[in-house]
Amino acid sequence: MELRARITAEMKQAMKDKATARLSTIRLINAAIKDRDIAVRAEGNYNGVDDNEVLAILGKMVRQRQESARTYEEASRLDLSERELSEITILEEFLPRQLSDEEVSAAVENAISEVGAASIRDMGRVMGVLKSQYTGQMDFGSVGPIVKDKLSS
Repeated sequence: MELRARITAEMKQAMKDKATARLSTIRLINAAIKDRDIAVRAEGNYNGVDDNEVLAILGKMVRQRQESARTYEEASRLDLSERELSEITILEEFLPRQLSDEEVSAAVENAISEVGAASIRDMGRVMGVLKSQYTGQMDFGSVGPIVKDKLSS
């Protein structure tokens, strides 16, 4: 099932179940997707965003909530932190399974050999391959240093 259709179906189910917290989070997802749709329409793409772009949006939303939860915990606002963590749980339902450290390492090796990368200057091309193949399955913020390390050795 297409990701947008799945999100819509889950929103309808949350309405039926009267799950207000879940419904609120799913509505935030839809709003973020619609915002991005509007932005790409201005660029001339009238079909809206595809599933890879939706996965990127969801990943960004998870990172934002993780950062907020950390900030709330540091400020001793555990109630707000718990709400952010529960939203993360709902958001992660729509993301594919995260790759393990071994799988990430193997994916980086494959991308390096696919591109034929020999030096740190090829890092952008390697990251481009990884982003096209593994959107939503790995945290590219933590993958960057791994790629850099492998290319510099």
